[in-house]
Amino acid sequence: MSPGANGDFKSRVTVVGSGNWGSVAAKLIASNALKLPSFHDEVRMWVFEELLPNGEKLTDVINKTNENVKYLPGIKLGRNVVADPDLENAVKEANMLVFVTPHQFMGGICKKLKGKVTGEVEAISLVKGMEVKKEGPCMISSLISKELGINSCVLMGANIANEIAVEKFSEATVGYRESREIADTWVQLFSTPYFMVTPVHDVEGVELCGTLKNVVAIAAGFVDGLEMGNNTKAAIMRIGLREMRALSKLLFPSVKDSTFFESCGVADVITTCLGGRNRRVAETFAQSGGKRSFDELEAEMLQGQKLQGVSTAREVYEVLNHCGWLEMFPLFSTVHQICTGRLKPEAIVHYRDHKA
Repeated sequence: MSPGANGDFKSRVTVVGSGNWGSVAAKLIASNALKLPSFHDEVRMWVFEELLPNGEKLTDVINKTNENVKYLPGIKLGRNVVADPDLENAVKEANMLVFVTPHQFMGGICKKLKGKVTGEVEAISLVKGMEVKKEGPCMISSLISKELGINSCVLMGANIANEIAVEKFSEATVGYRESREIADTWVQLFSTPYFMVTPVHDVEGVELCGTLKNVVAIAAGFVDGLEMGNNTKAAIMRIGLREMRALSKLLFPSVKDSTFFESCGVADVITTCLGGRNRRVAETFAQSGGKRSFDELEAEMLQGQKLQGVSTAREVYEVLNHCGWLEMFPLFSTVHQICTGRLKPEAIVHYRDHKA
């Protein structure tokens, strides 16, 4: 039985994360929780506590103003969103957990929650990235399932958060592993007239699309920074999509070709390579000739948000190197080598000449 299917039982939702995308996810869910009889009105949002320049705590300001003034200024989240700086308390009564933090924090979050999440709980991951282990990559949905002992779907798509925040039309894809009923519940919870969500029976395919497209966006940013033009950018996007598909199917043979035509696939590659923080920071990196580090640019340009593409490029490179696949994925290999300074940004269009 899906959460909320019993007429007397109301599902409680907690959003684990409160950055730009986490705040938008909370806004979407909160608007539906008020309308759907099977959900409790209150939506909790775990906030990593920060002190604002005026000395106030971020959680206090969110609860007072109904606005995440640091990561999503000017947008009301919904009167039923309650910010909570205590992770365990935030998830205590929830039976539906939405994970939306930078992927490098997920290991620590899962360790803190281990043994604290009990009963029939469902999760969904909006996290882009993976953990790399000696035995190969571990997707974030698998990490959640393994550490917390709960099923995890994923939601990915062409979703630049600030555009969804102001209710511009966009789409997303929910990837599910077993239960279509659970997937439909997540679709119901996220869907609005301006946010169209489609379920797909392919967790790994949907999740890898959301993860790998950030590496392609870094490549697109290099092209923009070097003013190489639209033809070059289109070529890099196409080659990137091809490498995304090939690597996904090598890692998980069950991945479906059709997934790459969903919002999480080609549409997400397009929007991330046209807008998005990874493209923007990579553009500035290329304009500096690679002389300014990504860490420096992230701190200067993103106001506390995290860049995902550079760390994902490193993780992908580690997987390719471990499996002996570097020469099969010249674009992915080259992006990492440019990010680490081994190659100049101009190498993005000469990647076939470089042995990784």
